[in-house]
Amino acid sequence: MFLRLLFVLLTALNIAVGAWLLLGQPYARGGTPSDPGVAELRLLSELPEPGPAAAAATAAAPAPAPAPTAVTSSPNLSYSCLALGPFATPQDLRNARQALSAQVMRMRSRQEQASQTSGWWVYLPAAGSRAQALAVARQLAARNIDDYFVVSSGDQPNTISLGLFKDPANARKRRDEVTAAGFPARMNERSESVPEYWLDLVVADGGNFDWRSHVRTSGIGSHSTGCF
Repeated sequence: MFLRLLFVLLTALNIAVGAWLLLGQPYARGGTPSDPGVAELRLLSELPEPGPAAAAATAAAPAPAPAPTAVTSSPNLSYSCLALGPFATPQDLRNARQALSAQVMRMRSRQEQASQTSGWWVYLPAAGSRAQALAVARQLAARNIDDYFVVSSGDQPNTISLGLFKDPANARKRRDEVTAAGFPARMNERSESVPEYWLDLVVADGGNFDWRSHVRTSGIGSHSTGCF
């Protein structure tokens, strides 16, 4: 009876040990400890050492070249500054601005006052008094010299005006006629201040800039000016 019981116990113990060896050991059934498609983690000590050929190839591999650095540069442009004018009216100036707006780097308009000849005045110098000026005027009439008047106000009173002429040749002829009659006639250029309109331009390579192909206003010139 005792031997039979001992035999049963040994048999049960062997079965238990066999089951533990079969089912209890990790990875005993050839499974993987991770999900499908995920690389197995391994210790460095578990990796095989590389052979001599692989070690030599790794040592001889060149270091990666650094990424190139972009270098930007702008061309050196030459600039010139020109002044166009004078324009007679603000409308002429506006037309030029519109015609050149797409051709230049910058532009500005300006107005200046200029002295302009308004004519030539032929006259007799002022007398000492109003009575003396009237006496000279009667002498002119006696010599058949007409078209005169005695200046009674302004900055040259008692002067006898003999005419204002646009053409200097006509003014000289009138002066010579009165002088030949025995009177000290003189000739003087008269001027007035008038506005002039200018257009200043900043252009690239100004030596080759053909502004005349865009501005059709007659009497316009150009010259170099300070840049702005």
